[in-house]
Amino acid sequence: MRLAVLTGGGDVPGLNPCIRSITMSAWQRGWDVIGLRRGWEGVLEVDINDPWSLENSAMVLDRDRVRGIDRQGGTILHSSRCDPRNTPEGDQTEKVLDILDALKVDALITMGGDGTLRFSAHLASLGRNVISIPKTMDNDVYGTDYCIGFSTAVTRSVEAINALRTTMASHERIGVIELFGRRSGETALLSGFLSQADRTVIAEVPADIDELLPLLLKDKESNPESYAICIISEGAKLAGSADFADEINKSATNRDGLNIGTQLAREIEARSDERTIVQELAYLMRAGEPDAMDRMVGFAFGALAVQLIEEKRTSNMVCLTDGNYGAVPIGTLLEDTKGVNVSGLYDASQYRASLVQVENMPMFLY
Repeated sequence: MRLAVLTGGGDVPGLNPCIRSITMSAWQRGWDVIGLRRGWEGVLEVDINDPWSLENSAMVLDRDRVRGIDRQGGTILHSSRCDPRNTPEGDQTEKVLDILDALKVDALITMGGDGTLRFSAHLASLGRNVISIPKTMDNDVYGTDYCIGFSTAVTRSVEAINALRTTMASHERIGVIELFGRRSGETALLSGFLSQADRTVIAEVPADIDELLPLLLKDKESNPESYAICIISEGAKLAGSADFADEINKSATNRDGLNIGTQLAREIEARSDERTIVQELAYLMRAGEPDAMDRMVGFAFGALAVQLIEEKRTSNMVCLTDGNYGAVPIGTLLEDTKGVNVSGLYDASQYRASLVQVENMPMFLY
């Protein structure tokens, strides 16, 4: 058996533990493992008629190559954002299939977010042996309660939010801290709750500045150190303002509009006498080594993926549901979207987490 492993989309801590787990689980079965470099984009760059290109398109993964990588962040395979069905050259699915055949791949394990896993489901629909593993610090893949990278992103965010309190207090300002989260506000909601920030604006609920600002002013006034903190999701919107959806899908260097954190800060300063401090945590949320949770889930997801292949249960996505590891059909993520349970976990009038129901909820309250 020859397995291929691929990581696509943004990097997150926990990918390398997963790669190590897949490699070691396969080695115990006497299987070969190769890592495809740079996601789907790297695959498309392979020239199957060039022996050098074929040889250098993949990294041999064995015990020595994966030794110690579980302590590293990012992905040793590197990554890219690419759907082979949508390229300047058109749909290149057939090229991907030809390359997998040339590399003699019996089964493919893909780690990614919505984009990477959608193409993985497409390959499975064509009869290929594929197992997908959900990873995204936004935790927004439908079909699983948890995605690799989420816990570390929250941990990093809480540490940064609490560290920034010293500056907010020293200058007696309102701090606006923007977190990644284009379609889902889960990262912001949980980070805001755990750091006990004053207010949190999530992607699912537009913020009315006429309601939010008085709350922040009251928070600052009632704080003996005279500061307040507002957490906001990257994909959040201000009621009545221009939709920023197209802009947040661009890389930061190609955006024409202001990020939402700066928009909110400017509104605060325009409507009050307060000064603000704006901080985008951005890539710092996904930087560095994984925390204990993401190491554990990475190890478990990797081992489960190999077990499913051994049992001939491909065309599945590994998942965590109600705290239990399992698998769902690989196309499950296509069925719906995932975000914050607003009615159960968020008080939109107060812009705060609201734990209405805790009993019988899974650990991450989803």
